This record gives sequence, structure tokens and C-alpha cells, in this order.
Amino acid sequence: MATVKEVAQRAGVSLGTVSNVLNRPEVVSEALRTRVQDAIAELGFVRNESARQLRAGVSRTIAMVVLDVANPFFTDVIAGAEELAERHDALVVMCNSANSADREARHLRRLDQQRVLGVLLTPVHDAPSSALTEVREHGTPVVLVDRGAAGATAQASVAVDDVLGGRLAGEHLVGAGHRALAYVGVAAPLRQVQDRLRGVREAVGAAGSVQVVDATAMSVRAGSQAAAQILAGPEQDRPTAVFCANDLLALGVLNECVRRGVRVPDELAVVGYDDIGFAATATVPLTSVRQPRELLGRTAVELLLAQVEGRPAQQIVFEPELVVRRSTGRRPHP
Repeated sequence: MATVKEVAQRAGVSLGTVSNVLNRPEVVSEALRTRVQDAIAELGFVRNESARQLRAGVSRTIAMVVLDVANPFFTDVIAGAEELAERHDALVVMCNSANSADREARHLRRLDQQRVLGVLLTPVHDAPSSALTEVREHGTPVVLVDRGAAGATAQASVAVDDVLGGRLAGEHLVGAGHRALAYVGVAAPLRQVQDRLRGVREAVGAAGSVQVVDATAMSVRAGSQAAAQILAGPEQDRPTAVFCANDLLALGVLNECVRRGVRVPDELAVVGYDDIGFAATATVPLTSVRQPRELLGRTAVELLLAQVEGRPAQQIVFEPELVVRRSTGRRPHP
């Protein structure tokens, strides 16, 4: 691979001039810039960005550690983060904790060693881990994504009001005449899942009941298994509506209903959460609580860059909205 010295020799300029063209082109005359750029093109020179950052002590890499790389929700959040990061000449890389606290800790410690510009983290647990504390103590900015800071005012965070989201789903179903509801989520203490349950319970109140069904994961397959459990009981005892902690679970419920010939929404209404792209294109278009996914990503990068510039950490909470589609389009049978 061509070196900076070879570029300088080909262009007939000093090493300093080549460095300026690469890093501060505005201080170099147009004629010299053209000579250096021509030499770079002829030699196929690619500068060693890692070495440059090592010398400068500054990285342009932002890492995002997510709970589940297979969940389209996080794909959309990362798309928003990349959109803003690119404007600031930064690169976003993704790490998957797979809902494992140990794996999350390993990622955080490796990223700390890599001296990344900052970390966007959807944590496995609410309480700060020792690895997260170490990263912050070493001066690396961290922003919690899709999770509030739990009263830690020194920790930047961007989240959505999940209690409100659950309440919107519950009010919609109660307003459609449903009184016996099921809530499908994971038993793990994920605050988002618990907040959504709290919201739907607040909406239903004394007007009905909410049966909690623990799924094995936040996935389509786990949603199908939860639906099979719900539909296994006597028809007269079944809930008439299901609210799922995310859209993947809801899509699994829909799949199982189709497989069993259960009519949605006539026999079972279904509501998801996140409003991922697949929700609108499902066999029965899915009613879902929409989170501003790309906005979450963009805002997370904004908060991280603000910390890099020395500004104080902020905690931002967005409001979700309910998108009504055919999966809840009709009242249940009396």
C-alpha cells in the first residue's frame, strides 16, 4: 500500500503539505491540493485512520450496544443514529448483548479499551453495571437508549414514556368493548416491559382484567408459543384481546391465530408495540403503539456529542402514539 512519503514524492511536495491536504485542505492552495489529490488517486493511497486517531488520542467511532440485533426496532434506531453521526464525520458500530449482562459487560470493556468516542447503550438491567461505571469513570460518554436514567441525573438518556404507551393500548381496547385482556411480555425485569404492563393495567382498572402471559423471549416464535397457551383454554374463558410488549411477539400471535383459524379481530384483537415496518404489512395489519425509532437514535447521538463538547447530560422522554389498524378493527362478540 502506498505511503504518505510516496504521495509527497509523486506530487513533488513536502510531507507537511500532504498532511494538510488530508486534514486541513482549506490551508492549501488549489493548485497544490490538485497535485496531491492526483498523486493519491494514481497511487491508490488510503490513509491509516486508526493510526491517525491513535496519535491524536481521539476516535470517531460511536458504539451502540443493543439487546437484540434481530429486532427491527433497533435497526431503525441505529439508522437514525447513523444519519446524524455521518454529518459529524463519525462512524456507528453495533454490538449485540443478546440480553446477557455478561456479554454486555464484555462489550463495554472492549469498547473502553478501543477508546471509542462514546457508547449508546440499551442496558440489560436498570441498575448500572460495574462495567458501565468503569466506562463512565474513564471519561467515555454514555447515553442510555430506550431506557430512562432511573433518577441518575448525571447519566444522559433518551426514552419513550412506556407507561403512557401501555395506557394508550389499554384505553383503545377497553373503548372497543374488551374487558378480558392478556398481556404478553417476558418475565425478565426489563423496565420497558413492566412499564407497558403498568400502563395497560391503569387503563383497564376495575372495568376488566389483564392476564399476564410470560413469553420465553421477545420474538415471533415466542409470540406464537404464547398465543398457543392463550388459545388452549376453553373459548368462554379466553381473553378477547391481546396486548404484546413488542411487535415481534404480536406478529407471532397473529401467525398462530392464522394457523388455528382464529379470526382477528373478530375472535381475538391484537395490539403490538414499536410499530416496526412489518406491522403495517402483516397478514392482518397490526395495531401498534409507535415509538419514534429514528428520532431516538438521532437524539442519542446529539446527547453524546453534547457530552463530548463538555455540556451537561440530559434526560429526554418522548411520547408514543397509537396507530390503529385492522387487528383491532371490531368489537368482540357479546
